[in-house]
Amino acid sequence: MDLGLRDKLCLVTGASRGIGKAIALGLAAEGARVLAVARGAEGLAALRGELTAAGKGPHGEVVADVATAEGAKAAVEAAVQQLGGIDIVVANVGQAFARTVDEMDDADLTQSLDANLWTAARVAKLAVPHLRARGGGAITMISSIWGREAGGSPGYNIAKAAVISMAKAMARDYAAEGIRVNSVAPGSISFPDGGWDRRTKADPEGMAAWVKREIPSGRFGTVEEVADVVTFLSSARARWVTGACVVVDGCQSHSF
Repeated sequence: MDLGLRDKLCLVTGASRGIGKAIALGLAAEGARVLAVARGAEGLAALRGELTAAGKGPHGEVVADVATAEGAKAAVEAAVQQLGGIDIVVANVGQAFARTVDEMDDADLTQSLDANLWTAARVAKLAVPHLRARGGGAITMISSIWGREAGGSPGYNIAKAAVISMAKAMARDYAAEGIRVNSVAPGSISFPDGGWDRRTKADPEGMAAWVKREIPSGRFGTVEEVADVVTFLSSARARWVTGACVVVDGCQSHSF
């Protein structure tokens, strides 16, 4: 199936590792041009060659912390300068903090909202005028199954639910302009040196029992399985999908 992504101009945040990296490579493989955003230059440098190998490019990169207003602005400006515009935005950054409500204070909740909600909301809002100038486009925000039901640390749970809400609100506001906005809710995804990978190495028997108990499909998901869904949602093949939250979790979650 031709997804019609050739020469589309894509901004991907959190692109140097994990799900963000897989999304950047998946879009490049479909012929899109990618501006990769991350906080570390080393990770972006490692990604550079893989992007070139995956697709024709030319691609771009920028070191920016999109948890800040300045970093979000720098990311969008870099996409416009290096690619010539923006057709597709994938907001992928996220992080969990305090593990219980008792441990959570004002600073922790603010940090969680900055890392999960504002990283998506600021970049998306700043990108909208550029999508509008090119006749429309697609925005995908990476949430979590813990944005749809209880689970994970409380601040993360709250912030990821807010991401889904923000995506829906933006979808309704911009649908008439041909700008589609969706969220994706991954379950437990393992990749080298990611959280689940580290836990598995530290306690292989315990994690094997946890997977058997918690994930009906019997394994962790892969970053490529999330990236495939995001790539489709970014394409014209998903032109009637907007305001949706798509779960990618091997039936791990319990919500309808």
